[in-house]
Amino acid sequence: MPYFLLAAFEILLVGRVLLRPHRDPSSRIAWIVVVLVLPFLGAAAYLLLGETSLGARRERRLRKIEGSLPPYRQTGVDPETTPRFAMLARVATSISGMPVVGGNTGRLMADSNAAIDSMVADIDGAEDTVHLLFYIWLSDANGTKVIDALKRAAARGVTCRAVADSLGSRDLIRSSAWREMRDAGVRVAEALRVGNPILRPLQGRLDLRNHRKILVVDDRITYCGSQNCADPEFRVKPKFAPWVDAVIRFEGPIARQNQRLWAGDWMVNQDEDVHAILEAPLESSAEGIPAVAFGTGPTARFSAMPEMFESLLYSAGREVVITTPYFVPDRPLQQALSAAGYRGIDVTIVFPARNDSWIVAAASHSCYADLLRSGVKIREYEGGLLHTKSFTVDDDVTLIGSANMDRRSFELNYENNILFQDEELTAAVRERQETYLASSREVTLDQVEAWPVTRRLWNNVIAMLGPVL
Repeated sequence: MPYFLLAAFEILLVGRVLLRPHRDPSSRIAWIVVVLVLPFLGAAAYLLLGETSLGARRERRLRKIEGSLPPYRQTGVDPETTPRFAMLARVATSISGMPVVGGNTGRLMADSNAAIDSMVADIDGAEDTVHLLFYIWLSDANGTKVIDALKRAAARGVTCRAVADSLGSRDLIRSSAWREMRDAGVRVAEALRVGNPILRPLQGRLDLRNHRKILVVDDRITYCGSQNCADPEFRVKPKFAPWVDAVIRFEGPIARQNQRLWAGDWMVNQDEDVHAILEAPLESSAEGIPAVAFGTGPTARFSAMPEMFESLLYSAGREVVITTPYFVPDRPLQQALSAAGYRGIDVTIVFPARNDSWIVAAASHSCYADLLRSGVKIREYEGGLLHTKSFTVDDDVTLIGSANMDRRSFELNYENNILFQDEELTAAVRERQETYLASSREVTLDQVEAWPVTRRLWNNVIAMLGPVL
């Protein structure tokens, strides 16, 4: 390629980097360096990984469906909440447009197998509809239990609709179990279909994924948490097993809010209008657990998920306990964590001791020293891969769902979470967090500062690449 053509191409690409919305300055600088230093490879990398485009056709369809959803209607009595929770709930409402709803109950599942058994029992008891969505759905023991329950429900006339992510659940979608489920009357959809992996990048970024985990039964029961539809032994990555998850079963009007998130995903990926299931107004109550559901993703408000995390941190008056497997924070979230530690909040973060992503492990380790210096406590769980995404504040506020504290959850994945205020259910989540702490080792500042230069160099290099991933 003649030099002047190459120069013109690089200038155009740099202009595209500069004009892309929602990029922080460090990300723009990183991409400009990559494009200029590696002219051909850098350009290819940016076109594949530098933007969060679903593709023009898919995004038009999504916007059209979101705009066509029935107006959110709520009747009854607004729940009584503390001023702090009301503020936090406004952040959640600003993301997905759904207000706090009362009249809910919640129960933390004992473990992953118990969660699946409870889901199966609710599907077996369904009378009208069963709607679910999973990022990873395997045809192992637990995955097959859910498949069989859906087939039984469809056979007795219950309308069953199931969504699985095209990449995360590719083995199931290609299997006979998927076809048999469809043949049994279960309506199925493939979320963010990959199709031809060579041609797909021409139509939008390949690795944008639907990472949500949602089950709604009869518009009144829903589950929310970190668990995929699979055995804790997680046979696709057995050497990191068991996968340790937490799931809450909710009953009440909060189920409709999860239903609304699910319905948008269904209509984007399947040509069926399900507006009717959202038209009846929700009946809120002053009793029960106040809760609000919200969904984030590459087409939601930019930085919505980190803003929620930061708001929780700045609202804390005494204690914050966080569990997350993937931790690659942006600068504001890192600062919010440190600020909480410096102002005397008892902040504890629990990570897995062995992470299935060496990139995430290195990038998160690069943050340890600054966090520890601010007083944040770091623990590493040794009983398997701690996959639970939980965030408790003081004695009464909990956030649970699918979102991690990394750039993938912030910018690339569709996620779902529920924020609630309740002392009893928060105490149950805190008790679960304590079991993680009991199986964790402490990481101290002395240990981190004693890491060899090569390890610290490696961690910082990987972390530096974060803005271009």
